[in-house]
Amino acid sequence: MNGHFKNIHIGTLVKQRVVELEMDIQRICNFFKCSNAEIEEMFLQEELNTGILLKWSKLLEYDFFRLYTQHLILYAPQGNTNYNDISRQKRSKLPQFRKNIYTKEVIDFILEMIENGEKTKNQILEEYKIPKTTLYKWISKYNSKK
Repeated sequence: MNGHFKNIHIGTLVKQRVVELEMDIQRICNFFKCSNAEIEEMFLQEELNTGILLKWSKLLEYDFFRLYTQHLILYAPQGNTNYNDISRQKRSKLPQFRKNIYTKEVIDFILEMIENGEKTKNQILEEYKIPKTTLYKWISKYNSKK
């Protein structure tokens, strides 16, 4: 799972979902109004246009955008961005979201690295900018369920 968050090859992941659902290629071609060859070409693409990815998300009932969100949470935490003072003073008209929403997959990924000795707690805190209290809550909550 962790490879999916760091290096996202979206075409491969879309194809994986198509296979899991055993979706008929003709249905997909009809949905996208394109040929079988064009669909196969999409499976080879590391990146897809957001409009196309939105269509895939709807057709396959899977939020492929969340893969990118998880990547941002793990590899570009909001608290780690160095904006200049001017950009901090301006309010964005873009929708504002709660800080970081950690999914169960991200939590499992983090805890697994600690459990396997891949990273220490301090390395996790430094690299992923996860608040210390949050990490210790996860350890307490999820290790007690084992």
